[in-house]
Amino acid sequence: MSEKMGILGRKLGMTRIFTGDGAAVSVTVIKAGPCPVTQIKTVDKDGYSALQIAFDVAKEKHVSKAMQGHFAKANAGIYRTVRELRLEEPATQSVGDELTLDMFVAGDKIKVTGTSVGKGYQGVMRRWNFAGISDGHGNEKVHRNAGSIGNNTFPGHVFKGKKMAGHWGAERVTQLGLTIVEVRPEDGVILVKGTVPGPSNGLVFVRKQ
Repeated sequence: MSEKMGILGRKLGMTRIFTGDGAAVSVTVIKAGPCPVTQIKTVDKDGYSALQIAFDVAKEKHVSKAMQGHFAKANAGIYRTVRELRLEEPATQSVGDELTLDMFVAGDKIKVTGTSVGKGYQGVMRRWNFAGISDGHGNEKVHRNAGSIGNNTFPGHVFKGKKMAGHWGAERVTQLGLTIVEVRPEDGVILVKGTVPGPSNGLVFVRKQ
């Protein structure tokens, strides 16, 4: 599976801007890059083509010895996070090069991957939009229950994947079809129309679609 070029960043929060005709547009502010290339993977050596990029400068004490050695080879500093960008063709970049916001322009369609906000333990009505149990006579204290979850003697067990109450959120989510409203290289931020996954200050992966 191949991916188009992208960059790592952090979601700063949401605000709104006004267009030339006075319309208010809700936007998410993402502080992204620069992301140095710390490793280049090739078909001959690794079986696929990819760029490994890093983000978020860190102190030595916050990074393992193995990763410190890995970053030392790239001679690009020490970082908290690394991600891979799969490529269809061999990489044209070199180790130590930086990916910046210059790859984006206003109007670009992008996809943003992040970790969704955790909602904790939730029942089936909130987690899966179940209708709940009838409010008719005879039903007492069961109105938000899931109802039956299985069959009789055969098959005699609950099928895997059954929608039930449980932990909701805090999972990897990719939002597709987002539009860049504005790129501000001087501030190191991009403004994306609408919402993106994750809380404020959450790590996000922004890629071209």
